[in-house]
Amino acid sequence: MKDLNSLKIEHLEKWFTDESTIWIPPSKQISGKNRILALFRAIFRRYDSIEWQVFEIFPLGNQKFFYQTTSYGRMTDKGVYENNICTLVQFSEEGKIIYLSDYFKDTKAFN
Repeated sequence: MKDLNSLKIEHLEKWFTDESTIWIPPSKQISGKNRILALFRAIFRRYDSIEWQVFEIFPLGNQKFFYQTTSYGRMTDKGVYENNICTLVQFSEEGKIIYLSDYFKDTKAFN
């Protein structure tokens, strides 16, 4: 989470491989390190500021975890933003993200 909150792509690079897949609505599911990093660049550009805070992590076994998170900040041209997020993450044996999928409580901000 520290690397994500840095908003620096170079800090996120170490978490993904060409086999990684993520799904962060409203975007479609994408795979591959370069495409994932491009998506994060696009996400970061939509905000004047954004930060994530993890409230709870539930281990699901087999290197899978359920994160209960809140993101908050300021969207460019839309004002204050806050959302509750549930995230499923699966890690490889090497600690890389194999799969990540976000589920947002409120999707109005993305429309």
